[in-house]
Amino acid sequence: MNNIDYIVIVVFFLIIVFAGLSFRNRGSDMKSYFAAGGAVPWQMSGLSLFMSFFSAGTFVVWGAIAYEYGWVAVTIQVGMCLGGFLVAYLIAPAWKKTNSLTAAEFIRKRLGDNTQKFYTYLILILSLAYTGAFLYPVAKIVNVSTGFPITTCVIVLGLLILLYTVVGGLWAVIITDVLQFVILTAAVFIVVFLSLKAVGGFDNFIEKAPENFFNLTGGEYSWWFIVAFAVYNTIFIGGNWAYVQRYISVKDVKSAKKVGLTFGWLYLLSPLIWMLPPMIYRVLNPSLGGLDNEGAYLLMCKQVLPVGMLGLMLGGMVFATASSVNTTLNLAASVITNDIFKVLRPNASVKTTMKVAKLATILFGLGTILVALLVPALGGIVNVVLSIGAVTGCSLYGPPIWALFSKRHSGKSILYISIISLLVNIGFLLFSEMLLGSPLSRADEMLLGALLPLFMLAGYELYAKIKNIIDEDYLNYQKQVVKFDDSVESTEIAQNTFGLKVLAIALLVVGILIAILALVAKESTVLVLSVGVLIVLISLFIHPLIKFKTRSV
Repeated sequence: MNNIDYIVIVVFFLIIVFAGLSFRNRGSDMKSYFAAGGAVPWQMSGLSLFMSFFSAGTFVVWGAIAYEYGWVAVTIQVGMCLGGFLVAYLIAPAWKKTNSLTAAEFIRKRLGDNTQKFYTYLILILSLAYTGAFLYPVAKIVNVSTGFPITTCVIVLGLLILLYTVVGGLWAVIITDVLQFVILTAAVFIVVFLSLKAVGGFDNFIEKAPENFFNLTGGEYSWWFIVAFAVYNTIFIGGNWAYVQRYISVKDVKSAKKVGLTFGWLYLLSPLIWMLPPMIYRVLNPSLGGLDNEGAYLLMCKQVLPVGMLGLMLGGMVFATASSVNTTLNLAASVITNDIFKVLRPNASVKTTMKVAKLATILFGLGTILVALLVPALGGIVNVVLSIGAVTGCSLYGPPIWALFSKRHSGKSILYISIISLLVNIGFLLFSEMLLGSPLSRADEMLLGALLPLFMLAGYELYAKIKNIIDEDYLNYQKQVVKFDDSVESTEIAQNTFGLKVLAIALLVVGILIAILALVAKESTVLVLSVGVLIVLISLFIHPLIKFKTRSV
């Protein structure tokens, strides 16, 4: 990489961190800190949800599949799109109607303390493993690209992410997510355009692509896998506690629906564009094999991007993955504060509660850094943890989603179904070769993990209906549900106004940075300059819009 690329990465990091730190005085209470005031614009929350789903795997895993199998990578991601649409129409509005600050709060009120404790402790433990495992590949990208020691990269990046998350709360997370989306999207469009130019145009790419490169399925990624993946992602997007925050932090039920729709539409359109670079690289360099496939995306970027833009793309990749980390940090702190501390100390003052909230973020963040440092030594174990997470997500998140709609399930039925389906799924994952003579295929793993808890939930629902059982926990919950209030207070309007101002200023700086890179670059000047000017215009459009809305309130 060129020295200019290093400078761009540093400047980009500073923009993200300072944007997050600008919210240091905005999280004065639990609702502001963990739900961004409860009236975040749905566009921002939707983009934040989209970016929270990103990680280095978007470029490494999906990039490798796109390089090897072509269009299959796009087909798989359509499963995420379908999940987003189903969540938008069914699950997101239901979460908003609970009027809860966290998913754990709903579980405690609807299903009881014991059920809530089980889910809380298990999800916190898994979240610690996930965030550490997500932080490591972020540091690895920087390590490979710059040569800095991996330990230094883990600690510095972890502390930077922790800094703006603990200071700014959910607003800091959402604004930095939106910034990352704009920057990464701009960089990807430039990569796609230059990649098509390098391959001789779209027609030449189609003509020289390998046989069956545009088949919808291929290899181990069968239609059964696609169906199971769609079911899994519907439950994961709809039930993951970190993502639930995006539905409950907007002002009303319609906005919660629009958050899911934003995610769905982005995952319908973006894979068509984002997967083109590694697919084109297969035509330009078909010799990659084995694990080298995982570098296809970055290799394409290195080949075509002008000076400075590679640094911007690398920075975008790093903080896209960091988005998964900061989202989970905020979620973990909210659960520790709202669903553990507040239960033990219900009369604690706001000041004390906020100190606990920030301390919880710091401690969980330091734990994340520690797990990431242990990844090289415990790589096999971490891989097992992530695999278990992939096949047991429906067991953890499916039952609470069902409880959003059911008046017959009790805390015990939900808890037992989660435990049984978890044990069965983990048992098959670890011992299927011994029991069946061969390990489960990807499709079988996904189907078992996605469908087993759903069948058990439906079975109990049918049994309870035949017996005319209405759960006592449900009746108690109905008595204590606070009627949903979709009015927006002046303080929440002020938070939105401030958030959009910060975003507009940060985008302005990013646009100017890209425009300067266009003048420095010796090639593709017009393309890069056009992208920079477009981002500047977007920032100018956002800022006057805020003033107009503020006057009209």
